[in-house]
Amino acid sequence: MNTTLKKKYCVGLGEILFDVLPTGSQLGGAPANFAYHAGQHGLPSVAVSAIGNDVLGTQALRLLDEKQLKHVLPVVDYPTGTVQVELDKDGVPTYDIKQNVAWDNIPFTHDIREVAIGCGAVCWGSLAQRNTVSRDTIYRFLDYTPMDCLKIFDINLRQNFYSKEVICESLKRCNVLKINDEELVTIGRMFGYPGLDIENKCWLILGKYDLDMLVLTCGVNGSYVFTPGNLSFQETPKVEVADTVGAGDSFTGTFCACILKGMSVPEAHKRAVEVSAYVCTQQGAMPEIPQELLG
Repeated sequence: MNTTLKKKYCVGLGEILFDVLPTGSQLGGAPANFAYHAGQHGLPSVAVSAIGNDVLGTQALRLLDEKQLKHVLPVVDYPTGTVQVELDKDGVPTYDIKQNVAWDNIPFTHDIREVAIGCGAVCWGSLAQRNTVSRDTIYRFLDYTPMDCLKIFDINLRQNFYSKEVICESLKRCNVLKINDEELVTIGRMFGYPGLDIENKCWLILGKYDLDMLVLTCGVNGSYVFTPGNLSFQETPKVEVADTVGAGDSFTGTFCACILKGMSVPEAHKRAVEVSAYVCTQQGAMPEIPQELLG
């Protein structure tokens, strides 16, 4: 596996945007965060999205270059995405996501197709599928990925920008589901099994959609990785939280990178928990990760 690894990309596919926080603007969007964190672990990573022909678009390119994160970002006739982020007293964010922006309109270009063909892992969510243009590009991208590609649906439910149909389609197309405890409750209601406890819901989804893994994060209450016949649980470390923006993405990017590098599920899970906890102690979604956590 490791000999082919260098030639295959870890791809964050979907929204790229600026989180407008009380402390100022920061580049974000779950897919770019994911690609950044996979890249921190030494994997060739790419952010795939779209930007506007505007100041924020230019700024996004500059910031990604500074982070040394490769990107394929076609310029489209829509503004670069922004999100107003409010933090509560515990540093937990709520989002006001602007609509009809560049990442809603990602075209399926030749360059994006080339990335798909050379893809070792791809992570996408529900938010970037709120518009049919980007949704179709995501599906076409997935169609071009190699058979052995790790296809991670990080569900990332935001506001009302999701539907049962979109979630069902992505569950059929992924082999790894990443979900948090609140999202699991929503999905349980949506799919008609609200009475089951957390673990049984996860086993049910794992089996029904023939997944290789289901990753469940429960904030301070720990996290689980379900694989057929096995369950890994890790406590959440107690840390001084600056904000939790991007913590889940750092978890997913780290977990994916560690799996691709040949770690066992429990080892990859432990490392993902450690990195995610560190990100919570830092401002923003893309801090530099200390060497001892990269291993």
